[in-house]
Amino acid sequence: MGPLASLELTIGSLAALMLLVALCTLGQVKLGLYGSVDTYIRSLLVWAEVPGTSLRVPVFPGGALVGVILLLNLTAAQFMRLEWSRRKAGLWLVHLGLALLFAGEFSTGFFQRDDRMVLSEGATRSWVESPRDLELAVIDATDKGFDTVYSVPERVYSKKRSIEQEAWPFSLLVKRYLPSARIEMRQSVEGGPASMATAGLGPSLVALELRRSRKDDAPEEPALFVEAVSGDRSYGTWLLSTALGGPDPGLGAEQGLTLDGRQWRFALRHRRRYLPFSLTLKRFTHESHPGTDIPRVFSSLVRLSDPARHEDRDVLISMNRPLRYGGQAFYQAGFENNDTVSILQVVKNPGWLLPYLSCVLVGLGLLIHFAGHFWPAKTTQAPSKGAGARS
Repeated sequence: MGPLASLELTIGSLAALMLLVALCTLGQVKLGLYGSVDTYIRSLLVWAEVPGTSLRVPVFPGGALVGVILLLNLTAAQFMRLEWSRRKAGLWLVHLGLALLFAGEFSTGFFQRDDRMVLSEGATRSWVESPRDLELAVIDATDKGFDTVYSVPERVYSKKRSIEQEAWPFSLLVKRYLPSARIEMRQSVEGGPASMATAGLGPSLVALELRRSRKDDAPEEPALFVEAVSGDRSYGTWLLSTALGGPDPGLGAEQGLTLDGRQWRFALRHRRRYLPFSLTLKRFTHESHPGTDIPRVFSSLVRLSDPARHEDRDVLISMNRPLRYGGQAFYQAGFENNDTVSILQVVKNPGWLLPYLSCVLVGLGLLIHFAGHFWPAKTTQAPSKGAGARS
């Protein structure tokens, strides 16, 4: 364990982290904030594409790998070089706090979920949606009381040509997937190219492929062409896109078919996560600084309803006062549509307490360590042998 506890490994890992932070900062121009963080900080390896090919090769350790090495280095150094004594208790607490800081970052990277809830006044939501992740939703809407939703993640429909499910009376063939597209009416496009879609809204629309920007301030609108097939029969091809807005904010336009007496709907939308409770927006308040359009305060008065916990109460969510409930926090993030729609950021992070506990341990450890130098233990000197009174 000698090399693992070496100071050279510590310095090298810290230098690698500094370089990764610089690359992550510069990479935001092309990849955006989240894409750059995923590429450089929360990855085991940094990959680069070979020019002229689709090959990707590792070129540098990622932040996750460097973090693991630093954590092992810290642990090895603590048990090999740091003695276990009351005099070193402060340094043990400091090292434990740093280890918890690394653990908190790994917990955040692997388990934290950042979603959003878009609420118009009077609307009720029992689900949140991811602003970055997409899903192909196949919905059995036959029953009037509830919908049965089958979610197909992007990693599946972007690579797999045929999608099947035992409960479906058909299979879906992916005809084409455009990660970034612009949807326009056919007559507004010069030449009026024919649409690949034959059912739903698609025949009157055209999807124009765009170059991916990956910028956070310019969200992309993907498009997907899917065909429903049962045996040798085709029931049509649909154009699905997040750009085809529905009648309610946050809802995409659902298209589908009726087969064997059951109603099926298809939608390409942001991935949803359903909650065991619901929020209803009763009132949204927005105030600006006098003489400007700069928001001074904006808040949402919501009704929290959770029959399982017998909760039914009003809650005010404002800029600095989130609602913490059910293991997640609801922050007031924004608004739109002339102050009639409130946007809440929903964060679920099981390890959110670890950074705070880490700071407390590091601060307490430093206090104990330096206090030991200011108030050293008193020592007494024993009399030397042969010493006595003068005659």
